[in-house]
Amino acid sequence: MRQIKTKIPDEMRAEYDFSGAVRGKYYERYRATSNIVVLDPDVSQAFPNSVAVNKALRSLVKKRLSVANRASRKSGPTRR
Repeated sequence: MRQIKTKIPDEMRAEYDFSGAVRGKYYERYRATSNIVVLDPDVSQAFPNSVAVNKALRSLVKKRLSVANRASRKSGPTRR
């Protein structure tokens, strides 16, 4: 037996006029100013909020830079 699809009523009000709208007009501006990172559920459970995530990441970056600086000092200046 075939089911008849019912048409969803239009919920847009008559006074809304998007005839002059431009799709994606502010997309690039939004993309340039937002940085959304989605954490896996198991990772997000380890952090109570975004402040804790940022603190942990800054600590990691600082440690990484420290290790990189030590490695470059050990190798000394490069000769050409």
